[in-house]
Amino acid sequence: MKLTGNTVFITGGTSGIGRALAEALSARGNKVIVAGRRKALLDEIAAQNPSIDTVELDIGNAAQIQQVAQQLIARYPALNVVINNAGIMPFDDAGGALDDAQAVRLIETNLLGPVRVSAAFVEHLKRQPESWIINNSSVLAYVPLAGTALYSATKAAIHSYTLSQRFVLRNTRVRVLEIAPPWVDTDLIVKSGDPRAMPLDAFIAETLERLATATTEVLVEAAKPMRDNAGPNEHAFVEQFNQHVVDNPIPVA
Repeated sequence: MKLTGNTVFITGGTSGIGRALAEALSARGNKVIVAGRRKALLDEIAAQNPSIDTVELDIGNAAQIQQVAQQLIARYPALNVVINNAGIMPFDDAGGALDDAQAVRLIETNLLGPVRVSAAFVEHLKRQPESWIINNSSVLAYVPLAGTALYSATKAAIHSYTLSQRFVLRNTRVRVLEIAPPWVDTDLIVKSGDPRAMPLDAFIAETLERLATATTEVLVEAAKPMRDNAGPNEHAFVEQFNQHVVDNPIPVA
């Protein structure tokens, strides 16, 4: 992916990885628009980064996603990169009682949010000379953390969806990439300074370096041991499997 001259829309861009990516991409000569729920944080970003534009968006609100997408496409006709970064990470108990409201909000945010955002922009992206959808998953897609079982499951779902999305868009101008971060020291749960967490600035620097040449996924070195648990050759197998189905369609009565 080229790292300059893009118009980039980032969800969940008010803190953590999203904000750091927004600031780094802006510094490289891209026009960046960040979305978030918290107006105070959006105002702070705009004040500290005059070149970054902001828009209020609740990623769990399907109607608002459609409205914001239409507004941004009209305002930024060159928009060619959508980064699905917004997410929440509550703890849960897979062996106990379910907090149903929390579970629904988690799935709305982490899974349906990126799916809806992609769908809202994809026809516009197809008309660009070159464009990208970038989905932010997690190494927990491959090795789930039991204390955040449903979060881990949503990230596994995003990984799976990305594989399908990449295949379906293979003959368009839209490339689909996946960033699978390891534990990065952000405020997703709590910014702790734990030495086991990768510093945010180091993660962003390595991610951008790898993003420049990525064709499927973006993995920093610290993420590779957990990613390899699922097998590094799955991309080719997924392509072959789906192409076989395309070439040999299932009969429908």
